[in-house]
Amino acid sequence: MFKLVRSILFQFDPEKIHYKTVGMIRFMLRIPGMKGIWNKMYRVNDERLKRTVFGIEFENPVGLAAGFDKNASMYNDLAYCGFGFIEVGTVTPKGQSGNDKPRLFRLKEDEAIINRMGFNNEGVENAVENLKKRKTKVIIGGNIGKNKVTPNESATEDYIIAFHALFDHVDYFVVNVSSPNTPNLRALQEKEPLTQLLQTLQDLNNKKEVRKPILLKIAPDLTNEQLDDIIEIIKDTKLDGVIATNTTISREGLKTSQERIDEIGAGGLSGKPVKSRSTEVIRYLADTSNKAFPIIGVGGIHSAEDALEKMEAGADLVQLYTGFIYEGPRLVKDINKAILSKG
Repeated sequence: MFKLVRSILFQFDPEKIHYKTVGMIRFMLRIPGMKGIWNKMYRVNDERLKRTVFGIEFENPVGLAAGFDKNASMYNDLAYCGFGFIEVGTVTPKGQSGNDKPRLFRLKEDEAIINRMGFNNEGVENAVENLKKRKTKVIIGGNIGKNKVTPNESATEDYIIAFHALFDHVDYFVVNVSSPNTPNLRALQEKEPLTQLLQTLQDLNNKKEVRKPILLKIAPDLTNEQLDDIIEIIKDTKLDGVIATNTTISREGLKTSQERIDEIGAGGLSGKPVKSRSTEVIRYLADTSNKAFPIIGVGGIHSAEDALEKMEAGADLVQLYTGFIYEGPRLVKDINKAILSKG
């Protein structure tokens, strides 16, 4: 049934249909009794699925990655899709329109997406107002970034603003310096600026009455030497964990024609083509650090087997994005059932 619906939805502009689909979900869940039906269809309630990671107890280890609910306006409804946690954002201090449209493209042959959204969001204060309407117990992560017009030398101030604004409204934070769609953002992954940024946030965090976990989201395009730097930075700043990985700028091994790829142009690639590299990064971080910190695995998870592969490589939790778009909420249930079957 979902594949039939998907085939219809995929006939329309991907960005427009994203919001229409969420609107449809919201409408359906307003029908009396539908919330209970969705919970039965997509949620797996089992004590064995619970995970305590960076001090937070998760009902299950399958989450929704940042980018789907940029403005924290959908999480109450998306919680009925069975997720153990939902990450909102990326949120920036000021609202911004993002990059020019079109900026979201499906690669159906590859079961992938290319996006160059550019942190389009309505700003952190809008996100806070939406988070004040929280009706769900699902764990919420806050993914924070800098505004496009903010130069890198002033980037830390943007992260500080978002951190303070969201602090009372999210359960953990993710520092996003790995999107390829904000000019020069990935330069913040270099050792010196990244250490300075993370240490500043940690110092602020440690002054709070009760601190909250801070994670770093990294790109799949980092070299092993850069990953070694990440491990050292995490140790030095006592960061709570890593999300591996964001979208890739690579276009290797795609089935989609080169002509179509050239026509689309720049952007971050997500979906099945990034699966192997994402898993490689997870395994390298886990093995090289001797599993010194928690890892959330994301990238190319389109089946329960893909999720188990990430966990076997060293991920403590997993997140979906493109796989959720292509496979639907049934994928969340399938992954949780597969985890239980593994014992």
